[in-house]
Amino acid sequence: MSSTKLASIGAWGANHLDEMRIRLARPNALMSLSLLGLLTGVLAGGVIVLFRLAIEAAQEFILPGRGAENFEALGLEARFLLPLLAALLLVGMFRWFSRGIHVLGVAHVLERMDRHQGRISSRALLLQFFGALLAIAGGHSVGREGPSVFLGAASGSLLAKRLALPHNVIRTLVGCGTAAAIAASFNTPLAGVIFALEVVMMEYSVSSFIPVILSAVSATAVCNVVFGDQPVFMLPSVHIGSLWDLVPVVLLGITAGVVSALFIQSTQSIAARAARLPFEGRLLLAGVLMGGMGFLLPQLMGIGYDSVDAALHGGFTLSLLIMLLFGKVLATAVCIGLGVPGGSIGPVLFIGAMLGALLAGLADYLPLMPANQAGLFALLGMGAMMAGSLQAPLAALIAMLELTDNPKIILPGMLVVVISGLTASEVFGKESIFVTMLRAGGFRVATDPLAQAQRRIGVASAMERSLEQVGHVVTFEQAGKLLQTGPRYLLVDTESNQQVLMPAAHLARFLDAHETADADETIDLLSIPASRWQVAAISLQANLQEASDLLEQHSVEALVVKRLNTAGSDKVFGVLTPEMVESAYRD
Repeated sequence: MSSTKLASIGAWGANHLDEMRIRLARPNALMSLSLLGLLTGVLAGGVIVLFRLAIEAAQEFILPGRGAENFEALGLEARFLLPLLAALLLVGMFRWFSRGIHVLGVAHVLERMDRHQGRISSRALLLQFFGALLAIAGGHSVGREGPSVFLGAASGSLLAKRLALPHNVIRTLVGCGTAAAIAASFNTPLAGVIFALEVVMMEYSVSSFIPVILSAVSATAVCNVVFGDQPVFMLPSVHIGSLWDLVPVVLLGITAGVVSALFIQSTQSIAARAARLPFEGRLLLAGVLMGGMGFLLPQLMGIGYDSVDAALHGGFTLSLLIMLLFGKVLATAVCIGLGVPGGSIGPVLFIGAMLGALLAGLADYLPLMPANQAGLFALLGMGAMMAGSLQAPLAALIAMLELTDNPKIILPGMLVVVISGLTASEVFGKESIFVTMLRAGGFRVATDPLAQAQRRIGVASAMERSLEQVGHVVTFEQAGKLLQTGPRYLLVDTESNQQVLMPAAHLARFLDAHETADADETIDLLSIPASRWQVAAISLQANLQEASDLLEQHSVEALVVKRLNTAGSDKVFGVLTPEMVESAYRD
């Protein structure tokens, strides 16, 4: 095949890809977004399967006996040395490979969504994968769900980056990856969808809802193929008695809100006090402190889902429940506050299970407490802590419903998540643990409704494509031929390698006023009576929020939408004015 034919085929393919990207820039490109969401779910599900298998293999190799979290079988010296060794390995990995990336997990996803349109690097993905693997296998009190969210979000982001998709699509695929992670981690696809919309995307719209659902379903299917469809926790039968049983549910909600605020404040205080230390020093300090706590109470090491199962079945004494409850709060606050690259979702569920089981264990001492309800109250405690600490009440409620497959959990579940969330946020003024950690790092997450609306739409869907590019000096004959194609705007090249934009109608008006001019006579488009606007370039991948920011920063009157193609020249796709930006998100 000749090189000319190959080049023409390549150009045809590039043009079709560009048209696809322009279609995806529209907020209603549901079919294409749905297919991408499905693909993101499969990709994210595969990454999370590898992550879980790696954690389980590492724990099986390190820990004696049988069971992936059998830290209790370690000797006293090993309980202390294992977290310290993991911290040393983390120090080496971050020093060699991080290049300044220190904040990971859900907080990093929120920061990338707020400031970088959801773009996540492959370096950060690798850091999260191996960093969380070392931390969890090394006995640090962190969870795998936060890292899984990051890995799922990064999978969607990198897929969009590979296909050079618009930034509004990147944000949707990050949400798809988030939903895939939660769905695959707990076998709860609907809770994954709600968590993605409630915590990461912070919006509910049809254009994001449908692809996120497909992503959660496909990721759950991938994980079920490997791990089966068994729930993460083996729950006893849940029985809801009379309305009087709701009185202790209210008490549980208030208590969970207080414990959530305590956990968030502890994490915030530790992060603030440790900020003056170098990052490597913080990791080593976390290793020493976690080693000491693991030495005294090995159930605090790792995620602790084996202990959660025991609490759900009433397997702990009251004294041990108290020690595990407050010990886990302290251990997780230390690890998260000092920057260990793990998640807080798993430990939050651990704390909630201990709190609920503790309250159920007080049935003999408190009035109106139903007897033999450790499983129910441990489950409600998990949902309550998720609502209070993560500020994700709807995701917590749906997760409880999916885990129990019992609609009777809805009434007490709604009550406990609302009370816990309100107690933590309104009584104690606490934001979610994710936002708290972002603020500790000097970041702020904006929740401006206007910015949210602008981020959903790509510039390609709002731009005017009726455009001709021309030099500033043309003949009357050339000007007439130029207007025959009916462009709305002319992009005029100046002698200083700058460009200005002018309405084509103003050139047409000038030609009408000079009908008798000679065809070879020249026209300087920079001198004729016409409106001319200064312009700046913007990427075809950008969204309307980026366009608004660029118009304000450069004080220009229009933007030229471009993409640098493989040949190294700028390809112009259209122009964008402030009026077009405003019209696009108001329609």
